[in-house]
Amino acid sequence: MQLHEALTSTGAIRSFTGEPVEPAVVYEILDTARFAPSGGNRQGWRAIVLEDASVRRAVRDAYLDAWHDYVAHGLAGLVAFSPLADEEERRAAAARREDAIDLSRPEGFAESLDRAPVLIVVAVDLATLAATDRDLERHQLVGGASIYPFVWSILLAAREHGLGGVMTTVAIRNEATLVAALHLPANWAVAAIVALGHPGERRRRLRRRPVAEFARRDSFDGPPLASA
Repeated sequence: MQLHEALTSTGAIRSFTGEPVEPAVVYEILDTARFAPSGGNRQGWRAIVLEDASVRRAVRDAYLDAWHDYVAHGLAGLVAFSPLADEEERRAAAARREDAIDLSRPEGFAESLDRAPVLIVVAVDLATLAATDRDLERHQLVGGASIYPFVWSILLAAREHGLGGVMTTVAIRNEATLVAALHLPANWAVAAIVALGHPGERRRRLRRRPVAEFARRDSFDGPPLASA
């Protein structure tokens, strides 16, 4: 597969067939993904491949509980867990939680997460992150630059093996539960959960904004960047 095709066609896949994925394939995926860049090349990640059914269920339960909150935000017309949300918006989302639970269905991705052919929890050693926005008076995000390229590389490497998947961060709302289930040491955090498998849905043409809508010249309000 050519790089351009991979980059423009690797969408989120949340439905999988029952076909298993061999452990050797998972190893090869991680063996490729490990070349992702990270700050200072410190590679502060730990990939935890979940095989034990009880651990998988614990992760699913943490995910599903947070998923109800995620859906509740949408029902309230809000962006889920926006760092700019005020107390009124938080209360509005909380008020829709029971409605979100009522929408739950057994075959949903959240409800069946533990049955994904491959589940990988990506944890990060906070001591390895150069979070240059640490002291700014806004929501921190820069530290993710040292971990999410690795997660994206997992998805791209999986695509090469004919697999599909998705990165999700929803369960991190219940990180304490994940920490206990996965025996994470102090100063480690959960960065993402990756579900992989043989796609159970047809790949769709990805839709994204054209370059002229998000790229500007010289300043935020500068003229749009045009093709040569």
